[in-house]
Amino acid sequence: MITDNKTPYRLISDEGLKKLRAREDELFAKRTKKSKDTFDKAQEMLLNGVPMPWMGDWGTSYPIFVNKASGNIVEDIDGNEYIDFCLGDTGAMFGHSPEATAEIVAKQVKQGITTMMPSIDSLEIGKELSKRFGLPLWQVAMTATEANRYVIRNCRALTGRPKVLSINESYHGSLDETLPHIGLDGKLKLRSEYDMNPAVPKEALSRVVEFNDIEALENELSYKDCACVLIEPVMTNCGMVLPEPGYHEKLRELCDKYGTYLIYDETHTFSNGYGGYTKAYGLKPDFITLGKSIAGGIPVSVYGFTKEIGDRINETYGHKSVSDPMGIGGTLSANAFAIAAMRETLQKVATEEAFEKMFTGQNRLSDGLEKILYKYNIPWSLTRSGARCELQFMPNAPKTGSEAKKYFDWELMYYLHIYLENRGILITPFHNMMLISPVTTDEDIDYLIKGWKDCLTELVEIGK
Repeated sequence: MITDNKTPYRLISDEGLKKLRAREDELFAKRTKKSKDTFDKAQEMLLNGVPMPWMGDWGTSYPIFVNKASGNIVEDIDGNEYIDFCLGDTGAMFGHSPEATAEIVAKQVKQGITTMMPSIDSLEIGKELSKRFGLPLWQVAMTATEANRYVIRNCRALTGRPKVLSINESYHGSLDETLPHIGLDGKLKLRSEYDMNPAVPKEALSRVVEFNDIEALENELSYKDCACVLIEPVMTNCGMVLPEPGYHEKLRELCDKYGTYLIYDETHTFSNGYGGYTKAYGLKPDFITLGKSIAGGIPVSVYGFTKEIGDRINETYGHKSVSDPMGIGGTLSANAFAIAAMRETLQKVATEEAFEKMFTGQNRLSDGLEKILYKYNIPWSLTRSGARCELQFMPNAPKTGSEAKKYFDWELMYYLHIYLENRGILITPFHNMMLISPVTTDEDIDYLIKGWKDCLTELVEIGK
């Protein structure tokens, strides 16, 4: 939720920031006249001028309308080019339209898009995902939100329990179960600003704890009414929050103790390696969900699970080849078009070599940003994980979602973003997260470092 909260480590006065923002707004308007005209026309047929709400959440009075995107470069309809460190909020993590993916998509579109029948390629993606993530059985959906929803449905059916335990300030898509959060009084509170389904009794569906809080986790699981814990290995939606040593091992132990399934949502943390955070750190989930980047941006997601769970599903709901789908999946799920794109992306784009390039680039970027913070004595911190990093308006990295949000400063953050946009750089619009693709060059990274340096230097000088 966008608030008027201000970090105590802002560097500049409110008035000084207001003047800088006015300057950048004027420059933005001069550079993006066609986007402004298009946005105004779009009001007649699109809610708030965009086809999907998040497309309007860039902190500017209107969004940039895109002409094309290739590799790590985005071009808007005014002809401006941007080096992209947002990458579709991970959907284009390996670059826009990777060559191998684009070629197979062009071929497959002429051979059939959807038939509601399996293709040979589906065996290949099953083998590939099992090798990477260590879970033997896989199913395909359209989005990570869907994958999470279907896994939750299975967990409820297999345990007979109603509730889902999620992490405070996390995000797993538009799921009613994961929208509640912990209020200032420490009690479960409905996120009324997001609640588009007020008739659903969220208190009966959800339990919420802070990330890294083992004591609270055990307390909530001890009620034995949670079918599953749904969690990211690293929090990536409220300012990155890293797990403390031993946290995931204890989480696994407590889920076993209280008979609760453990689901890792690797949609963002796939950026931690060839087999995501799971393989890199030896996690032992019951389920994994994954979406966005696995088919080069083509809408598709997957969820994997253990053989034991597969056997229980078949015993409970039917038999192999004649199973009752339980309302899981849609007629477009696992279509041949998406499966082909996923197979090619996993086998030829999301390679171990690609991840090594991404990690090297992230370290170059993070090292450069930390040098800036140190040189100018800026009391902010940098969180790094895999191929992504996050600049946070606080001296020390946060340990919980609430701590991360406490130091959010939307006015300052959106100023930083428009400053970078006006100089041809895009980063994740909802916070200061930056992602490196395998096609991002050292020159691209150095240009981003310079952009931050110029911006922060000015803030420091004016704030003196």
